[in-house]
Amino acid sequence: MQVKKLLTLPVTLLAAGACVATVAVASTSTASAATETRKSALPPGYQLVTLPNANVPNFQRRTLYCPGSKRVLGGGAEARGNGAILVGSFPTDDGRGWIGIGRQIGYNDVGISVFAICAD
Repeated sequence: MQVKKLLTLPVTLLAAGACVATVAVASTSTASAATETRKSALPPGYQLVTLPNANVPNFQRRTLYCPGSKRVLGGGAEARGNGAILVGSFPTDDGRGWIGIGRQIGYNDVGISVFAICAD
């Protein structure tokens, strides 16, 4: 008989606030196999790269590049601060990095963090 464990994960819904979802996870040996399957499904050279939060003038771009010859598969940015607004989050024209732009109402600068998903 195979033992199943329950794992509770928080799920955020836009209109309803936070709720809790319960997901059944198989025994440890099956869960380990599932983790290995997910790892093997990642593209060659997969790497998550981050540009930590830093204050920059409003509307100034913060650009993060993938290391070496890697290309960006996706990414994102975060604007931090009271009244901070993320204005833009998009890949560079050459496909090697990610750009984040923001502004903060009532201030001359804004905190911006940038994230990129890179692969060979």
